[in-house]
Amino acid sequence: MGGLYSKLRGLPSNMQSVQGKWAGRFIWAAVIQGLLAVVATLLIIDPLSIFGASSGYFSPAKVIAGNGAGTWLFTGYISYLVVGVVAMAVTAIFYFYIEGIQGKVYKGATNVLAWAHLVFMNVGVAGSMFLMMWGGYVGGWASAASSGGGGGETALQIHETILGQLTYPIGALIALAALGAILGGLGYIVRSRQN
Repeated sequence: MGGLYSKLRGLPSNMQSVQGKWAGRFIWAAVIQGLLAVVATLLIIDPLSIFGASSGYFSPAKVIAGNGAGTWLFTGYISYLVVGVVAMAVTAIFYFYIEGIQGKVYKGATNVLAWAHLVFMNVGVAGSMFLMMWGGYVGGWASAASSGGGGGETALQIHETILGQLTYPIGALIALAALGAILGGLGYIVRSRQN
């Protein structure tokens, strides 16, 4: 790492100023997504149970433990950590390589593709995964026995009235995230091949 740092310090000043424009944007996106993941984690680990939750509150931890629709909550959460936080930070490395190591500035069409990558991927990932978590939570609550504070609904009712309603919006948001990644990859290929 020291050798890389000394190489970067030796770059001309005009290259130093652009060595991480897009990398920095993706790092900040990962930081914001990470903050949202911390909030989701706090809600899932159920800190309210320590203080004796109010009668209208149903624990997300119970939803995950209850299986069924709760798997949507767990899957959305894990996917969000991997794609929303970790993949966003790793993506910054690709942009750093083009900007910082190769010294190639994103401009024109490649700049538009990078913006599409940043916006579409972040909106698509966060939107789809949080919808999945929300659907899992509501579905898990609905499947719990009414004597335990749940909705007492059957799995069929939950899939028809809750989870089934979310599949198209979740799918559309995942498609938006994939489109962002494809456009970003296209911009990366184009920019890396240009002088």
